[in-house]
Amino acid sequence: MAQTLFYIILVILAANFIFDRLLDYLNSTRWSYKLPDELKDIYDEEQYRKSQNYQKENMRLGLITSTLGFILIIVFLVFGGFAFLDNFVRQYTDNPIFMALLFFGIIGFVSDILTTPFDLYDTFVIEEKYGFNRTTPRIYLLDKVKGWLLTLLIGGGLLAIIIWFFQVAGNYFWLYAWLFMTAFSIFMAMFYSTLIVPIFNKQTPLEEGELREAIEKFAQKAGFKLDNIFVIDGSKRSSKANAYFSGLGSKKRIVLFDTLIEKHTTDELVAVLAHEIGHYKKKHIAKGMVISTLYSGVMLYLLGLFINRPELSLALGVEDASFHIGIIAFGLLYSPVSTLLGIAGNKLSRKHEYEADSFAAKNFKPEPLQEALKKLSVNNLSNLRPHPVNVFVNYSHPPLLQRLNHLEKFGTAQ
Repeated sequence: MAQTLFYIILVILAANFIFDRLLDYLNSTRWSYKLPDELKDIYDEEQYRKSQNYQKENMRLGLITSTLGFILIIVFLVFGGFAFLDNFVRQYTDNPIFMALLFFGIIGFVSDILTTPFDLYDTFVIEEKYGFNRTTPRIYLLDKVKGWLLTLLIGGGLLAIIIWFFQVAGNYFWLYAWLFMTAFSIFMAMFYSTLIVPIFNKQTPLEEGELREAIEKFAQKAGFKLDNIFVIDGSKRSSKANAYFSGLGSKKRIVLFDTLIEKHTTDELVAVLAHEIGHYKKKHIAKGMVISTLYSGVMLYLLGLFINRPELSLALGVEDASFHIGIIAFGLLYSPVSTLLGIAGNKLSRKHEYEADSFAAKNFKPEPLQEALKKLSVNNLSNLRPHPVNVFVNYSHPPLLQRLNHLEKFGTAQ
């Protein structure tokens, strides 16, 4: 049975790798240096050529990193790397919690070290070449250290608590872990912007003036109580722009990147905010949390069914069953299910994006949102003609042309 599971894991890894490369190839068939007719009111010839080159360079880098990652995990599996690492951590502790923390800590640290050169190339070569990068070496290094510390504190803490549940709750460990993870998720949804974001970025209240007055006027019209409008210094790392909604109840807030404010008119910014408010008014955030909670419950339940089975550890060449080895084996075997659920989640997300666009068009104006979406796509050198299969599998947002066509039906704002 263990040998069969081992071969199943190899097949799953190979299938995932081939499937992802197929999606890349399908996307590449849509590339062309000739500006398509449907993009002539969005891109000019020079911008479009630049966007195509940007997509190509990112795909080449992604191909290199994914291929190396695939080779490394296959070599690690075939030559008993997980068993070697398990034996190594057992030399220092026999406590299941400490073993797991050391085991995953080593894997995470080594993985980060191996991927850092590619990340550096992406940030300081590709993003720099196309005018996006504003990250300095100092900021990059500080982000790395902060990321490691947060992973150690939060990730390590969550893992330790889940393993402790496994030790004390037996067959019901999944239920306790699910309740705990649900509470933690709600807590982070409420306080992420006030606890985590300030570690990396500065957020300041949007100053009084035309933009704030326009946003508050629309929020009042839409029946959306909004006291917290913040600007985040995204320009310290990239020239790319964004906006997002976070928090629950009294903690909800709208966050605008300073780069977004620089490049858009007041009407366009209000339209973007109207889209974000649309997500809240349509209860997309609540629905997303419910679905995420159910998803994690099913996953933890299945983990609880399989985690004690010695075949999982034996499939990775480890004779002594342990929680951390069981998690690795289960995660590899579960990945096809995760992919399918991800596709379903993306489909729902695209539906929600259309609904939020409709809300903004009906309650504000369609034209400023269309212009804002065009500017965001052009400024970010987005791929505006992705292959439909890639959209179906990977896109949480509809492609720009589809969103513009959807907004067309609302006609000219009165």
